Amino acid sequence: MYPEKIMKDNDCVAFLKWALPQMNMRWPGFRKVRRQTCKRIERRLRELGLSDVAEYRSCLEEKQDEWEVLDTLCRITISRFYRDRGVFQALGRDVLPELAQKAEQEGSRFLRCLCAGCASGEEPYTLALLWKFVAAGKSPEMDIRVIATDSDRTMLERAARACYQPSSLKELPDRWQKEAFDKVDGRFCLRPEFRAMTEFCRQDIRQSMPDGPFQLILCRNLVFTYYDSALQKRILERLSEKLDNGGALIIGIHEELPEQTEAFVPWRSNLKIYRKQIRR
Repeated sequence: MYPEKIMKDNDCVAFLKWALPQMNMRWPGFRKVRRQTCKRIERRLRELGLSDVAEYRSCLEEKQDEWEVLDTLCRITISRFYRDRGVFQALGRDVLPELAQKAEQEGSRFLRCLCAGCASGEEPYTLALLWKFVAAGKSPEMDIRVIATDSDRTMLERAARACYQPSSLKELPDRWQKEAFDKVDGRFCLRPEFRAMTEFCRQDIRQSMPDGPFQLILCRNLVFTYYDSALQKRILERLSEKLDNGGALIIGIHEELPEQTEAFVPWRSNLKIYRKQIRR
């Protein structure tokens, strides 16, 4: 039997600093959330019957397939509704109405949105709620369609069920909670009319993305936090290809776009909302 804890924090940190760059990931993005990853790695050591990360490092050097397992262990799944309230307030007040007006002028009946790295669905569902309760009245002939992607099958299954602990909804306005959710066995379950506005798709943003064009893309707290600069640039280029001219890209409030990014200009720079430059 192994002792209850078989990995010290500093051992895990040293291991991550060695392993992450080999997966095109960056240690600074994991520094504050490393406990989630370290707990998963510790469970993996037990599964393999290994006594420490030194043995796991040897395992990785010998078995290439184990890198795929480690990649799944490094997926961060922190999410909640209305995360970064100011961002969504700006979306409802300014961004969504302007994008909807532009789309309507171009003959579209739908505002197409992409949420990349959606985890258990709180972000795309927040977008649906925001449209219903704030922005839809300004464009009554328009509707919204949200495509949400993630590489984690378990997270997507949770998103499809759309039932959440009360703590996940604590930042939502009270009216939204009352009108959009039913309380079932102590959890809050989103009503079908709101779930119907979102389609979930299993994709790894490093490898594939849904077909565009989109008028709005949310790529928050994933690419520009956890991936290295070279991978960030490659993904940003593909995001730009999927985004309509004049469309909005939103990244995490603590993230930065790669240097020398010419396709995007600040729309609400303090909220990390950018606009794709209109090319004529």
